[in-house]
Amino acid sequence: MPLALRRLLADRAALLGLAIIAVMLVLAFAAPYLVPFPEDAFDAKPWQRLEPPSAEHWFGTDGLGRDVFSRTLMGTRVALMIALLVVLGAMLIGIPLGLSAGYFGGWTGDGIMRLTDVFQAVPQLVLALAFAAVMRPSIGSAMAALTLTYWPFFCRIVYGETRRVRSGLFIDALEAQGAGTPRILFLHILPNVAPAIIVRATIGMGVTILVAATLGFLGMGAAPPTPEWGLMVAESRKDLPEGWWQSAFPGLAIFLAVLGFNLFGDALRDVADPRLRRSR
Repeated sequence: MPLALRRLLADRAALLGLAIIAVMLVLAFAAPYLVPFPEDAFDAKPWQRLEPPSAEHWFGTDGLGRDVFSRTLMGTRVALMIALLVVLGAMLIGIPLGLSAGYFGGWTGDGIMRLTDVFQAVPQLVLALAFAAVMRPSIGSAMAALTLTYWPFFCRIVYGETRRVRSGLFIDALEAQGAGTPRILFLHILPNVAPAIIVRATIGMGVTILVAATLGFLGMGAAPPTPEWGLMVAESRKDLPEGWWQSAFPGLAIFLAVLGFNLFGDALRDVADPRLRRSR
């Protein structure tokens, strides 16, 4: 068994994070078959509104009579879909820019990194709110806003790793042999920076779930009746504190999702760069 894998399996925090992620994936794929009241995830039933948690409705019902447990499970699929598409989109923008800036340097590198600095000068949430505010509230708008604000994180980390790999003698040897730039970038440099990209992507999944929930809470993300965790918390405000269960369970789901990705991402970072390993 590779040393890196042994270290990962010996990290209890990593195993906890991986278990949370695995459960989320299972719920995301199987949610339509696991929810006890599929129709209650979207359809209002006023005659059963604000029922507290019980044997029939494990997480109670919301202000429109919808089953909170069913909506929370369905929200897992929405959260993972948003996080995955946003991170992939940010990678498609940030990785090529980071590779180009790190490899070519000069005016090209300076221009790309100054653009990255402009985006990172403003907190991601504030910038995402600004982008989302000019678009019609929807999941698509939220994902576009998050993608446009998250790519600089990939660009910067790929830039730093590319500069490190670029100074290696094997790159000079490839250039001396006449290897093309695309071949050097994507067949030799990119595999060497891949561990840093994977770590950033894993942590970014948790960050994206949290920021997406914030946009939903502020009314700039998913629109009703979509079972999105941030939107569910926002809709529960009018029934607090009596209907506490409406916000407690979606809020707990957000906490566990972010915790799982952060724990696993931190463990991957420790394996990828032992200098950053947590003290135990």
